[in-house]
Amino acid sequence: MNERERYGRRVDALRAQLVVAGVHAAVVAPGSDLAYLCGYHALPLERPTLLIVRSSGAVSLVAPLLERARATEEVLLERVDLHCYGELDDPFALAAGLLTGGAPSVLVGDQMWAGFLLKLQHRAPELRWSSAAGVMALARHRKDDEELRLLTRVARAIDAVHARVPDVLRVGRTEREVADDLAAMIREEHDTVDFVIVASGPNSASPHHEPNARTIVEGDAVVVDIGGSREGYRSDMTRTYVLGAATPAFAAAYVALQAAHAAAIAAVRPGVTAGAVDDAARRVLEHAGLGEAFVHRTGHGIGLDTHEAPWIVAGSDVVLEPGMTFSIEPGFYVEGQHGARIEDIVAVTSDGVAVLNSITRELVVIP
Repeated sequence: MNERERYGRRVDALRAQLVVAGVHAAVVAPGSDLAYLCGYHALPLERPTLLIVRSSGAVSLVAPLLERARATEEVLLERVDLHCYGELDDPFALAAGLLTGGAPSVLVGDQMWAGFLLKLQHRAPELRWSSAAGVMALARHRKDDEELRLLTRVARAIDAVHARVPDVLRVGRTEREVADDLAAMIREEHDTVDFVIVASGPNSASPHHEPNARTIVEGDAVVVDIGGSREGYRSDMTRTYVLGAATPAFAAAYVALQAAHAAAIAAVRPGVTAGAVDDAARRVLEHAGLGEAFVHRTGHGIGLDTHEAPWIVAGSDVVLEPGMTFSIEPGFYVEGQHGARIEDIVAVTSDGVAVLNSITRELVVIP
């Protein structure tokens, strides 16, 4: 299947969902939904770019005139009507005209700016607007073979970066210095750097800590959570390191964390709910007395976005299907003392699970 056929199938699948829902059209703004449907990574400008998919008829792209060359080059749909507007034109009136004439119900992508939606509503007051999040999640949560290939490739890229962490993580350096080095390494393996978390000592108890000027000292636990994008698809991987020797309490807690991570991965297979996977990790940490220290969900979907559906969270009744990709990342965080996390990306297969990352999950001790 070539690229144009792949994007055509995606639009056809969305159209079929619109017909079932009795919805006339869906409109999406720059972001991963638009890129997923047509291949165009439109810039999020003050000048709107809007992809309109009708339940029947042509697909339309409303774009600024100055973006016509990029849109023409990047859009990979066989049939799309490109409507470009100039600086003095009203793009919202143009889009509203393309959205009217059918059923009054229209879905709007969650990545559209609120100001744009308000202007569209003003130009087309007869339309009823609702969220396209549900249909887009259904469209995107099962990755095709090409997407799985790209996610596997980018997972290997972030593996290569983590393999070099001991080269730059040393006593006497600041978190920010280590983060800068890791960002450079990510760029060597990826197209862009998405994020770098280097959280040392008591900062490791903050899951989304921003690297700062704290100097790393002997005995610190250091959580390193890094990710980037390559060919549009994302990596996201966390490992925990210790400078010198781990305390007995931390080492014991880390053994429980490894067991929780392994239990969650073992639970992944088609037909299991996302909530059951979260429960598998959570039970292990609760048994070890770390239940209250596990303050976040077990995982999140990944693809064109670092965080997307499905959400591996307590109580979720989303049923896992082959082609779903998500993180498994239990952790524990003791405020003012230390924290740890192990994160890998996995893919649901026809009969189980494939782990896309390969770096050791043992606690890495750096002398």
